[in-house]
Amino acid sequence: MGFIYSQLFVKPTYPTTSCAGQTIIVTGSNVGLGKEAARHLARLGASKLILAVRNTKAGEAAKHDIESTTRCSPEVIEVWPLDLSSYASVKAFADRASKLPRLDVLLENAGIAAGKWQVFEGHESTLTVNVISTFYLALLLLPKLKSSAKQFGIMPRLTIVSSEVHGHAKFAEWKEPKIFDTLDDESKFDVWERYPLSKLLEVLVFRQIAPSLEGSGMTLNILNPGLCHSELARDAGWTLAIMKFFLARNTEVGSRTLVAGAVAGPEAQGKYMHDGKVDESELSPFVKSEDGRLASEKVWKELSVILESIQPGITGNL
Repeated sequence: MGFIYSQLFVKPTYPTTSCAGQTIIVTGSNVGLGKEAARHLARLGASKLILAVRNTKAGEAAKHDIESTTRCSPEVIEVWPLDLSSYASVKAFADRASKLPRLDVLLENAGIAAGKWQVFEGHESTLTVNVISTFYLALLLLPKLKSSAKQFGIMPRLTIVSSEVHGHAKFAEWKEPKIFDTLDDESKFDVWERYPLSKLLEVLVFRQIAPSLEGSGMTLNILNPGLCHSELARDAGWTLAIMKFFLARNTEVGSRTLVAGAVAGPEAQGKYMHDGKVDESELSPFVKSEDGRLASEKVWKELSVILESIQPGITGNL
């Protein structure tokens, strides 16, 4: 009932916080929530807004659309290629972003809800995109965020877009000797379970790394945008389509929650945001349980090994 009430009767606040002078990256910003969040950020005066997208042609179309509605200068928005299914693409993007004069916000919105078994970079596709590459990019850009904090006296934000569906995942695999090996076994793949599970893994990893950033000068938060009209679940079938028809927020309203995370202050450090506000009560019972704590430690330990195999020393960026 809390979900239905939130969807029907809670409207996240329209963003008004100035972003003047800020350099902001939004991943997955050629469509849906990412695009509408980018539109808000352009309207709020961002000095440089980078649309990080897999499809640069669609990214250019999004750039022109945002410019036409916000009347921001053509120099503000740039379209950069980023394919989270490729570690090389993530590394190339981060190397380029690290050369920016400053970085105020990394808003990690890109993700997939795979409708079939696929393997990217040796792991099931949803794990690669939503979990491994998402945190790979985050760790690659932590030094830039931290140095921007010191150099400009600002509080940069790293915001990860997760979902309340993290509470729907069963996650029996956490008790297996090797979690990721089990999840990479095609014979055990459940297409309906995988997206919620990827969101749970995001939350569990987030809760492990957030304490490491206390006192770093930056803020790390994770958020739930609610059920929204977007491109993410376009292949998820008629059941979700019916739910969205009756309950989903429109894309602009949903995007307000992303902007709330991107402009949040120190009160959001290490916190889960719901309906555009810090609300740890909305974390699933499992996440807050002792089993959740143990699973969180185990997931991060395994993910650390994977990230170190991609780029040795990267976890030292924390």
